[in-house]
Amino acid sequence: MSEKLYEKVLENMASEEQYDDMSMIFTMFSDSTRLKIMNALFVSELNVSDIANILQMSHSAISHQLSSLKKTKLVKSRKEGKMVYYSLDDDHVKSIFEMAFEHIKE
Repeated sequence: MSEKLYEKVLENMASEEQYDDMSMIFTMFSDSTRLKIMNALFVSELNVSDIANILQMSHSAISHQLSSLKKTKLVKSRKEGKMVYYSLDDDHVKSIFEMAFEHIKE
């Protein structure tokens, strides 16, 4: 490998912390329940009960998954009175999902 190519590759590398952060995002996308939750949130902001009904799962299971999604900033929450509503944190989440979905359809 030439010195020039070596330097180019090194310049293109992310930091260890950035790789760790990306790894956590991919981990979130590796669970079908979390993918279903994100997919439901593409349509509308929802609360735990809404998501539990849609996915036919327990509130605790949904809450657990939402907590993980919030930690990685894929999902955000908004409190209205006693009710907490969840939505996607930004459009990047939907883009990642759509790219993966398009890839598997090929």
